[in-house]
Amino acid sequence: MATPQPLKAPADFKIGVLTSGGDAQGMNAAVRAVVRTALAVGAQPYAVMEGWAGAVKGGDAIKKLCWSDVSSILAEGGTVIGTARCPEFRDYEGRHAAAKNLVEHGIDHLVVIGGDGSLSGTDEFRGEWSQHIRELVDEGVLSEEEAAKHPALMVVGLVGSIDNDMVGTDMTIGADTALHRILDAMDQLTSTAASHQRTFVVEVMGRHCGYLPLMAAVAGGADYVFTPEDPVGPGWEEDLAEHLRLGREAGRRESIVLVAEGATDREGNVLTTQHIADVITERTGEDARVTILGHVQRGGSPSAYDRWMSSLLGYAAVQEMLSATPENTPNVLGVRHNRVTRIPLMKAVHDTRAVKHLIEAGDYEAAQASRGVSFTTMVEINTILSTPPQLTPEPTEKPRRIGILHAGGLAPGMNTAARAAVRLGIARGWTMLGIEGSWKGLADNAVKELTWADVEGWAFKGGAELGTRRDVPEVEQFYALGRAIERNELDALIVIGGLNAYLAVHSMISERDRYPAFRIPIVLVPASIDNNLPGSELSIGADTAINNATWALDRIKESAAATKRCFVAEIMGRRCGYLTLMASLSSGAEYIYLNEDDVTLNEIADDTKRMVDSFAEGRRLFLVLVNEAVSKYYDREFLASVYEAESDGKYDVRHAALGHLQQGGSPSPFDRLLATRLAHRALDHINNQFNRGESEGVYIGQVRNQIEARLVKNMFEDLDIRNRRPFDQWWRELSPVQRIVSMKDSGKPAVEISIADADPE
Repeated sequence: MATPQPLKAPADFKIGVLTSGGDAQGMNAAVRAVVRTALAVGAQPYAVMEGWAGAVKGGDAIKKLCWSDVSSILAEGGTVIGTARCPEFRDYEGRHAAAKNLVEHGIDHLVVIGGDGSLSGTDEFRGEWSQHIRELVDEGVLSEEEAAKHPALMVVGLVGSIDNDMVGTDMTIGADTALHRILDAMDQLTSTAASHQRTFVVEVMGRHCGYLPLMAAVAGGADYVFTPEDPVGPGWEEDLAEHLRLGREAGRRESIVLVAEGATDREGNVLTTQHIADVITERTGEDARVTILGHVQRGGSPSAYDRWMSSLLGYAAVQEMLSATPENTPNVLGVRHNRVTRIPLMKAVHDTRAVKHLIEAGDYEAAQASRGVSFTTMVEINTILSTPPQLTPEPTEKPRRIGILHAGGLAPGMNTAARAAVRLGIARGWTMLGIEGSWKGLADNAVKELTWADVEGWAFKGGAELGTRRDVPEVEQFYALGRAIERNELDALIVIGGLNAYLAVHSMISERDRYPAFRIPIVLVPASIDNNLPGSELSIGADTAINNATWALDRIKESAAATKRCFVAEIMGRRCGYLTLMASLSSGAEYIYLNEDDVTLNEIADDTKRMVDSFAEGRRLFLVLVNEAVSKYYDREFLASVYEAESDGKYDVRHAALGHLQQGGSPSPFDRLLATRLAHRALDHINNQFNRGESEGVYIGQVRNQIEARLVKNMFEDLDIRNRRPFDQWWRELSPVQRIVSMKDSGKPAVEISIADADPE
């Protein structure tokens, strides 16, 4: 990896930041990162209060910001600098006033956080800028010298939209949190619906984009979904009733129907939740209840993802500003495959608005394709997962027998992966077999067929219904495992688990000559909160663990509000620092110590002095996160002892390990979707091996823009087995961002991070 270059702003460099349009959770994280990164590079940040209304108003609506102005906002929903619709900005006179007010504060670099309407209005304003400046000179407001200092308005856009409706970026600020809100509601509705065998029709946001209802349907196990991109055709009423009726016959006690607020039929008629509920009652005779989630989806504390990714986007926005020139095309910064990505601003707006026109023209396939490959894939997967088994075609050949087994430490989302594998496998005509108790369960013949109904409800269950164990089978156990594979006539094996699962399968593959029963396709699906598996940038369970850690750290910070305290928290991950870094970005921790960084005593001494000085200047809380295997010597207790020894009564010190709460609870929306996508791909790989007559052991995972499969026998080319983590860890580049956005005078320079240019799907 190349040495990152330091970032430094020219003298008298000023950056404005505003939030416009509808609010979205995570906007505050982006604002905080813009402000603190600007200060770190020597620029002066300003908040334009209440969106473009503040620019039009001017005066104290354009406010100089310092470090502490954005303290304690990371966990807040909404936007602390305000947002508003601004009719005046739509008129030339209003934009002229905005130009005057910005220039009076010396601002010609602007980070705009909003949706496509806000960003398109921004681009129109940018195009007029030179004209506004000339007119201000003619009006005597600016001198020629002052005008020459502001020849162009440089703009960087960040997309804030819970609908996730901007084409070209995988996620927009707020979408992940909105999905959390929807799934929380669905999980709760499911329990009351099951009690009465009742159907709920739930309206979710998404006037022109079906991302929220579609992903919630996949992640929450809904029976039916209505999206704008795929309006229902004639006869939808009977199709809906048939799905619900057959679902009941298959053993489902509860039914959830999701409706996007912008859903219509193919004739353009709006489909309200009440109309759909009436159809259900009329066609099935069942009572259907309506729930409209409304602005609950916009509210509350942002998810961990909407904190750490928004922080990266804010940091990257300042980096972009430092290299912006009048000749540059203005860009939106989005996210593609976990990387910050620049997208030409007006191309993003144009492509986004084109989806609506495709829908109006009846080109629904193109409308869905515009949302990206993952959207169209999820449409296909959702259709299979929600279709009752009675509608599945009978197999035309002898059914294959596929075993599903968990191994390694528990990871939230294991159940979701197993559920998806079972239902997707049944849809292929295969017999899906659950193996209880991991490898020992296989040896003991704890194998049973899993039906469509058996995995009902597994999507949102924590834990692992099939059980999991960390044991790696010894060679002496291979005979029993081979006999069990033969006895149960397994044609292939899906192993969902962590590093010990990978090591077990590697050992089995190495012994195929001695144990021919192992010569079947074996696919490893990555599931580990440590996110330390080779060939996969993200493992099932890691996102849930970050959210769990963030929740706990938020409460630790609240507990310290009444005193001055340093808190040292130990985060799981063994020798992999992924959880620690991401939890620090999402919680606002000042210091982190990772195994990868080889912590030194001199570094600890410098950090301790900086901490003591910050308390002397008025700090009330200091949060330090420690990777659980950070060092043989400099562990959590050692650090707490050092900090307390140097405190001189200015603050007290507490320390604790967050422990297994990071593994608990219902899997997050991201982990449910990742588990489903990986299970789908695992079955594809097995089917491809059947068709080619192969029997390879592979491990799959998402790397950048695609899910890849690599041979288990070559695993140690990717895996640093001594440290039990991959050689290449994509997230390491993000480490410098943490100190810059969380610690004033951090002792670390702001440095460049990679920003990719948008690539085609």
